[in-house]
Amino acid sequence: MESRRDIFQAIADPTRRAIILLLAARSMTPNAIAEEFHTSRQAVSKHIQILTECQLVKQEQKGREIYYHINANKIKEIDKWIEQFKKIFETQFTQLDKVLLTLKKQKKC
Repeated sequence: MESRRDIFQAIADPTRRAIILLLAARSMTPNAIAEEFHTSRQAVSKHIQILTECQLVKQEQKGREIYYHINANKIKEIDKWIEQFKKIFETQFTQLDKVLLTLKKQKKC
């Protein structure tokens, strides 16, 4: 299935982020997921559909039930993209620390 939706748009929704957190712990059926939210089964199904289209969630048929679980490879892609910003911010904070330390030393003199 080709990704038709933007991953970051999908995870912008708090309900979908909560679903991802649930599925990170264990595979669940749509009914089990819906029981965790104060919303209709149809609304949860729509969220699951969006997550599936983005390939953040995969489904697996076990007997008559469908279980959903997170796609760790897609989550790693997100983490890799975010990691570049962590490095930029760490560099900027390190530089800021140096400037503040210099100013503090100058103030003492």
